[in-house]
Amino acid sequence: MSLSSLSTPDAQLDLRGTPCPINFVRTKLRLEKMPVGGLLEVWLDPGEPIEQVPDSLKMAGYQVEQIVDCSGYFSLLVRRPKTDQ
Repeated sequence: MSLSSLSTPDAQLDLRGTPCPINFVRTKLRLEKMPVGGLLEVWLDPGEPIEQVPDSLKMAGYQVEQIVDCSGYFSLLVRRPKTDQ
């Protein structure tokens, strides 16, 4: 079993071209539909989205596990926590 398979997302959300704060709201709504412990991959634009969304998710109690610069957009891995806030 490779390390990468441990972080295979359960769902993907492409929010490229989506302005703040709509991208945060859509990410949060999608996470709330996922099972506890579920991993969501979110694609965000550079600039305000990648600067704002991860911090907003952390403040809302979600676990931001990884941020990858994919050249032109960012891939964010966020997990729904075991206990909701």
